[in-house]
Amino acid sequence: MAQHTFRVNGESVTVDVADDVRLLWVLRDVLGITGPKYGCGINVCKACTSHINGKAFNPCSVQVKDVGPDDEITTIEGLPDTVGADLHPMQEAWLQRDVAQCGYCQPGQIMAAVALVRSVRAEGRAITDDDLDGIRNVCRCGTYTRIREAIRDGAERM
Repeated sequence: MAQHTFRVNGESVTVDVADDVRLLWVLRDVLGITGPKYGCGINVCKACTSHINGKAFNPCSVQVKDVGPDDEITTIEGLPDTVGADLHPMQEAWLQRDVAQCGYCQPGQIMAAVALVRSVRAEGRAITDDDLDGIRNVCRCGTYTRIREAIRDGAERM
C-alpha cells in the first residue's frame, strides 16, 4: 500500500491504497463519495464523470497513482461549492426540466454538461448541436431530449 494525497471537493485528502486502485473506488469505497456512479468500469458509459482540474474525466479509468497533490477532483457533491450556492445552475436546470427518470446517470451527465459549457465559453462561442452530440454519457432511460434542453438552460444560468 502507498499513501496518495490529492484534493477532493476543496479538501486535501490522503488515502492509503495500492497504486493501481482506480480512483472511482477510492472516491466511493474509501472516501464515501458516492455521486460518481459505477456503470461499466471501462470509460464507456461515463456514469462516473467528474472533474479533474476543471475538466471532465472518468475516475473509473484513472489509477490513484496518476493523481497528484495539486490535482483538484470535483464530484457532483462539490459542484455547488464552485459557485457558492446550494445548487449549481446546471443542477437547477436539471430539476426544472425534470430530466431524471431513474437518476443513475445524472451526476455524470451534469458534470459532463458543466465541463462542456465551460469549454465552449472559453472558446467564446455558444453551444451547438454538434457540441451536445459530443457528450457520450449513456442514459438508459433515454431522456436525451430533456438532457439537451437542460444543458442549454443551464448554460444560460452559468
